[in-house]
Amino acid sequence: MQTMKLQAKPRAEVGKKSTKAVRTRGALPAILYGHGIKPLALEIVTRDFQTALHTKAGENVLIDLQVSGLQLKESTCRIKDIQHHPITDEVAHVDFTVISLTEKIQVKVPLVTQHAEEAAGVKEGGVLDVVHHEIEVECLPTQIPEKIIVDVKAMKIGDSVHMREIQLPAGVECKIDADEVIVALHPPAKEELPATEEAPTQPEVIEKGKKLEVEEGEEAPPSAKAAAPKTDKKE
Repeated sequence: MQTMKLQAKPRAEVGKKSTKAVRTRGALPAILYGHGIKPLALEIVTRDFQTALHTKAGENVLIDLQVSGLQLKESTCRIKDIQHHPITDEVAHVDFTVISLTEKIQVKVPLVTQHAEEAAGVKEGGVLDVVHHEIEVECLPTQIPEKIIVDVKAMKIGDSVHMREIQLPAGVECKIDADEVIVALHPPAKEELPATEEAPTQPEVIEKGKKLEVEEGEEAPPSAKAAAPKTDKKE
């Protein structure tokens, strides 16, 4: 696991006004936690943090944090949390936590599928479903894998890969149940036919010359009365 050096400065003030001033000068507000130390407010150069973040390890990168004016008992830390701006999505705040290289930690490692386009089931129109894009593991900080690769080339429609089938590096223990499905290959989605529209109900039309049947005791409707022939009155 790669370790990146990162320079930091203590922040004497905290709050919205202080963090705004930090960002204005091209830095990021940050806080350091862990191993018996009180939370320490820091600022780091934004460009330097982006460089550390974009290594192969991603957010699991190990940081050798050098704080000017302070001698930390443990300088190795990892990223605990990253807050982003709600509109621009730029990094707005970072939390670090001090770690020991001799103590195991739990981290999430990205899962990557290999040969997905060559999978037999995909060629037949099947849909590859990656159920877990990250796998939670426990290991020493120096043993954190950059990614977990699953070769899906041999998968057919209806096949699935369980956690127990994935080979992890030595010293790395998975925290997901062994029977958990990690990747599945589903049949092609069926196209739904558009529902047929029902013809609008038409009012009943009485054909010319057709007699209306009136139940005994009921009065014929006005249309029937109008259609009834007139009879001559005999005196």
